[in-house]
Amino acid sequence: MDNFEGIVSQYRKTVFHVALGYVKNVHDADDIAQNVFLKLYSKSDGFDSQEVLKAWLIRVAINESKNLLKSSWLKKREALDESLVATTGSEDLSLHEYIRKLKPKYRTAVYLFYFEGYSANEVAKILKLPPSTVSTHLHRAREQLKEMIVKEDNYYGQYGKQINENL
Repeated sequence: MDNFEGIVSQYRKTVFHVALGYVKNVHDADDIAQNVFLKLYSKSDGFDSQEVLKAWLIRVAINESKNLLKSSWLKKREALDESLVATTGSEDLSLHEYIRKLKPKYRTAVYLFYFEGYSANEVAKILKLPPSTVSTHLHRAREQLKEMIVKEDNYYGQYGKQINENL
């Protein structure tokens, strides 16, 4: 592959964030990103355009993430992580932490739409879903985020009502 390092540096962040949206763990997301780029490196045929390459990388990141989530080791580790979070009781959440609380199908659509700048139709093609389904995912994600943000008075304080009215 001629420009492999350039491709990695250009798309590393995107692949990492897609994986992080699914696995909710920085170390696992980093491992998934490495696996995605290893698959790219061993892939013999090229891509027609940068858009096709990026869509392929995102699709492989999603598939790798789903494979990891199916593993029994992860389920055991998540139970341990949840018990640790319950004992520490972190209450101050950033927007990214709220997004991580969404279901994976919503997180991925939100990330691709808002952070990567894809249109709903482009997200639909990448995720191999009908455009109406992607629009529904985005709508439901916004509604869930709105509920989470409004309920978290500690995060917004006196501005909670104003945010609720503007969302």
